[in-house]
Amino acid sequence: MSAGTQAGCCESPVEAEISDRMDSYGKVSADMKSPHLLIIRATCFVVAIPIFFLDANAQLVPGTGTKIAQVGDNFEAEDWKWIPNGEKASREQDEQVRSPTGYSTNRHWFESPKRGMPDYISRVSTPEGGIPGSKGALKLQTLNSGVPGRPSGAMEQDDLIMSCASKIGAISVSRNPSCTTRLWVPAYDQFERRSGTHFGYRIDLKTTVTEKKKTFLISRTERKQEDYWPGFFVEFHSKHDPRFKEDEAVLLVRGNNLGHEIKGPKLTPGWWTLGMSVTSDGRVHFYASPGVDNLTAADHVYSSFPYGYEAEYFATHFFNSCNLYDGRTWSTPFIIDDPAIYTMR
Repeated sequence: MSAGTQAGCCESPVEAEISDRMDSYGKVSADMKSPHLLIIRATCFVVAIPIFFLDANAQLVPGTGTKIAQVGDNFEAEDWKWIPNGEKASREQDEQVRSPTGYSTNRHWFESPKRGMPDYISRVSTPEGGIPGSKGALKLQTLNSGVPGRPSGAMEQDDLIMSCASKIGAISVSRNPSCTTRLWVPAYDQFERRSGTHFGYRIDLKTTVTEKKKTFLISRTERKQEDYWPGFFVEFHSKHDPRFKEDEAVLLVRGNNLGHEIKGPKLTPGWWTLGMSVTSDGRVHFYASPGVDNLTAADHVYSSFPYGYEAEYFATHFFNSCNLYDGRTWSTPFIIDDPAIYTMR
């Protein structure tokens, strides 16, 4: 499986440091008389190499590099509006897209043709404690999260997707893409009264996989592009559920190398900053911090190759609004602000 990396023509700072240390550990000076000292130094060099190479891709704080001006949104325009464009899509459930799909008037957002859009997408005043100077943010909430007019009685979700690949093309992971958003978590008494997933913040990645195709007489292998969507989920534990004594919200990471979710920090009500980055080895890094300050290395939550895939391209980031689709119950209201995408080069 391709890691989507590109060889560089110039020595990186990490490579330069390794080279310097090779000079220190690999050369025998005139005063090195003891063979024991030689063994110790050689051992140090062997141990040091994997540490330096690990650091090259282990940390890429989301928001590092240059913000891509053609994408992103700060919701400061007072005339920001969402155009629903008729009934929502539900291709995942019944193969119906119901074009034309919804979009924002600034053309930075579009409805998912796979699962449809949240029923409430509206610019609102930034809640207290938001980004300094911010006057506008975006509230997301949904009611009819599945096939229009056909409540399923199950948890379903709608998607709001940022226009990225359609504007600038998919971003190679060799450019070290990352994304961030601010997320306002409501007070627990505003959450939908159920335990489970209530909201998602995810990225759209692409890789290449090899599949075996078998016919009656022959079998062959084919390479194809595979899309996958790692990210964060807000999971709520309701005190109305006998399994839990009190309300709490937890941040889940999807996921580990098998795609299983990993438990992250407990989410207190108020503003949080979330971010994801993809390094040139195809690995995904997840960061989270309370408040609206820029992320730092100390905010690292988890790193993995989700589903065992090595990412090759970053397409966009998007949000999920989730609820029990009974036709009566609104999803938990969440508010986002300043979602942005960055690259290192």
